Amino acid sequence: MFGKEPKKYKRLTEQAQAIHLVKKEQIRRLTPEEIAEFKQELKEIKQGVHSNKWRNRRWMTIIIVNLFFTLSFWIDIQLFEGSMIASRVFGFHMADIYSALQVVLAYKIVFINLIIGTVTVVIIWVLLGGRAFCSWICPYHLLADLAEKIHLKLVAKKWIKDHPFHRGVRGIFWIVFALLAFILGYALFNSLNPVGIVSRALIYGPSLALLWVFLLLLVEIFYSRRAWCRYVCPMGLTYGMVGALSPLQISYHLSGCHHEAACNAVCEVPHVLECVKKGRADQVKIDIGTDCTLCGACIDVCPTQSLRFEIKGLSLIN
Repeated sequence: MFGKEPKKYKRLTEQAQAIHLVKKEQIRRLTPEEIAEFKQELKEIKQGVHSNKWRNRRWMTIIIVNLFFTLSFWIDIQLFEGSMIASRVFGFHMADIYSALQVVLAYKIVFINLIIGTVTVVIIWVLLGGRAFCSWICPYHLLADLAEKIHLKLVAKKWIKDHPFHRGVRGIFWIVFALLAFILGYALFNSLNPVGIVSRALIYGPSLALLWVFLLLLVEIFYSRRAWCRYVCPMGLTYGMVGALSPLQISYHLSGCHHEAACNAVCEVPHVLECVKKGRADQVKIDIGTDCTLCGACIDVCPTQSLRFEIKGLSLIN
């Protein structure tokens, strides 16, 4: 989550070791036709030819939630007030955790509404999976999804190259924005945050701040895949920390996995799927890390249901 390279396990449980040996033998016996079939399947997945059930659910949820805020403002029914950064829903104050921290550091005052709103949001996302906010609620995420599709098509045509950064820079941005708020007495991140900009534009109408969002999308299309979400956004890192306490997770089951690498090809944060690589899993069942956005893309493409949503070990419907 903080940019550390995924660990490579040296000690495997006896069950995991036995499964790895069986799989090694199965792979050795694959025919050229079966290998070609796996490669073709992976190629199609990279081209977007696969189930999008969970993606469609995510997009619908993002649209509906943000539409509630927009319609509530325009109809003036005051059920959903504010934006995705700070709001009041059915009278309950809600405040994004990192954005609230920015305000406290900038003004050196702890507002009671911020405390109430932050605690409410922490409770909600502990229950719903931390970074699930990123893929199921965040309005910028929908734009980033579309930018990523364009980016991948351009990469496939070899018109551009992807330029990944070290994931550790996100932690640096987290600290830098916090220090700037404290030193400047101004919540700079809250002005640059595309989540708030897009949310306010949907509710109150567009502003010049959308030019900044447009610039970010251009970077993600032509230079670095999902650059803001992967390498910058302090909100995502904060929700990842909250998600460490969540009972909702995606779990990996070693026994059924064919190691086609299809899940890695579609994952928004592929480092969390290090365990699915051949010979890497040290246990027969592993909970995917808290940096996972619970987007469900890996579940969509897994042909053996080796990846699935679970609550404390109880499988959910895929």
